[in-house]
Amino acid sequence: MTNLAVVGGGVIGLSTAWRAARTGREVTLYDPEPVRGGASWLAGGMLAPVTEAWPGEEDVLRLGEESLKRWPEFARDLAEEGLDPGLAGHGTLVVAFDSADAGHLDILAGHLRSLGRAAELLTGREARRLEPGIGSVRSGLHVPGDLAVDNRKLLNALYAACEKRDVRFVRERVERIPDAGAVVLAAGAWTGRLHPQLAGAVRPLKGEILRLKPRRGCLPPPAHTVRAVVEGRPIYLVPRGDQELVLGATQYEAGFDQAVTARGVRELIEGAERVFPAITEYELTEIAAGLRAGSRDALPYLGVLDDGVFAATGHHRNGLLMAPVTADAVVAWLEGDKPPEGTEAASPARLHQKEHV
Repeated sequence: MTNLAVVGGGVIGLSTAWRAARTGREVTLYDPEPVRGGASWLAGGMLAPVTEAWPGEEDVLRLGEESLKRWPEFARDLAEEGLDPGLAGHGTLVVAFDSADAGHLDILAGHLRSLGRAAELLTGREARRLEPGIGSVRSGLHVPGDLAVDNRKLLNALYAACEKRDVRFVRERVERIPDAGAVVLAAGAWTGRLHPQLAGAVRPLKGEILRLKPRRGCLPPPAHTVRAVVEGRPIYLVPRGDQELVLGATQYEAGFDQAVTARGVRELIEGAERVFPAITEYELTEIAAGLRAGSRDALPYLGVLDDGVFAATGHHRNGLLMAPVTADAVVAWLEGDKPPEGTEAASPARLHQKEHV
């Protein structure tokens, strides 16, 4: 059986290494700081392909929904390895504040209805009835099928599962493709440096994220994931089981700069205050910035680059969501089986095709 090298110790790399090791394959994972070193550690944890959907991104939605179907089994398998990944099914509430934001919601709702997806448009009063702590909103969209996961519980569970399955960890940053029977490139925003086909196709997208907790006497966090577009900027609040609230997310081009900016923090807090006014009295427990791996078209690159070398990168804001389908696709390729539905559209071969259009 071919041995496997996985480059990258975030959610994609760890999931791939674990799933491959479960088949009895010898796996080595390369990362200078697995679990904590990448964007996965700073993610919001939303598993929400429906509320991320937008016209023109049907392939992204299809792949995301295929992965969402796999999440319950993925979480159960992890729990059987000994650690709970913190999967929650509280759904998403998207809210709008002015006519432009409400128009955005109307377009999203119409798009979802055209795809046959479950989503309910709400008046502002109905939205506040569902989440009493939100501010004065014009309208809302309730998506009950969305899930969320505690990203840090998930990463720790994956790491422990990899250790249990004898995955070998090499704590160094690789500059070239390792020598192995098969190699998966899953180094997030840095993957473009490892293969010429991905050079310029994978880019870093910077985002700040805050973590907060209610102090004594404060209103508790929302029961649902709450998302909003505030004056054109996206905001999300994701509740955790220990009363923690994750607030994100700015997103902009800044190269590989991971410094937290005052502007980014200000925009997040100002937007969050509009969404959930009680947050201004919360304790701010963490401020950080991470680098998502962006692609040219919001769809990841999944598939063969060279003989025995596979891409698993460019997941943009959907790394946690698409971890199960990505890992299952890699195992299918290695075993010579048919990969999951939706992965064909994500093939890196489309990069070569576009060059010749």
